[in-house]
Amino acid sequence: MAAPGEPLIQFRHVRKAFGDKVVFRDLNLDVYPGETITVMGGSGVGKSVLLKMLIRLLEPDAGSIRFHGREVTTMRDAELRRTRQHIAMLFQGGALFDSFSVGDNVAYALREHFFREMAEDEIAERVRWALSLVDLPGTETMRPADLSGGMKKRVGLARAIALRPEVLLYDEPTTGLDPINTTRINHMINGLRRALAVTSIVVTHDMQSAFSVSDRMALLHRGEVVVQGTPDEIRRATDARVSDFIHGQAPEHEDVETLLQA
Repeated sequence: MAAPGEPLIQFRHVRKAFGDKVVFRDLNLDVYPGETITVMGGSGVGKSVLLKMLIRLLEPDAGSIRFHGREVTTMRDAELRRTRQHIAMLFQGGALFDSFSVGDNVAYALREHFFREMAEDEIAERVRWALSLVDLPGTETMRPADLSGGMKKRVGLARAIALRPEVLLYDEPTTGLDPINTTRINHMINGLRRALAVTSIVVTHDMQSAFSVSDRMALLHRGEVVVQGTPDEIRRATDARVSDFIHGQAPEHEDVETLLQA
């Protein structure tokens, strides 16, 4: 376990590019046990890339990523699988398997990670528990095609929490949702933190959600974290990059050509 006051997750001098597109030049970020930290930034700044590098769905080009003090980037397959049992992700859109029932979607990660440790009746009970936590009891036999967008997100969240993870990663959890479902998801993020004592990383450009769920917030800009702090500190920040992002304004000096090159 991370010692009191010590980061649970550390990104140090991480670099990542896709061809000529540099996403991270020098990413440095600490995440502390039990907190919810929101990573903000516009489209294309690397918010989802950050999450995927933590669980090695993407590999960094350079730098260090540590979980419980252990270097993630050099983990062998067996250790990486054990680490992924502790870190679960809600993918943007839910990422459900259309050919599976809701119950089988939620059970998928359990069968992948614990196929020798959990009997089917234990898996079924865990599925019921997870669906009840996201306010979808009794939906095991439904199909993704029968679900609304908000329900799909909640099934995806149930699949993530079924692992009883130590860390929850939320990739744009409210994108595409109406205000009622957005509020419901925000309440669930806060409720799950309290109920499960999880550490959460939320990536979003939805400022209302960010201020609703965060203990701390960090702003990505041009390949690095440029500002971080509590919601109150972010609201009071004098850095123009923060105020421009919060209020949805492009800096006055930027013309169209500059924006296209950013």
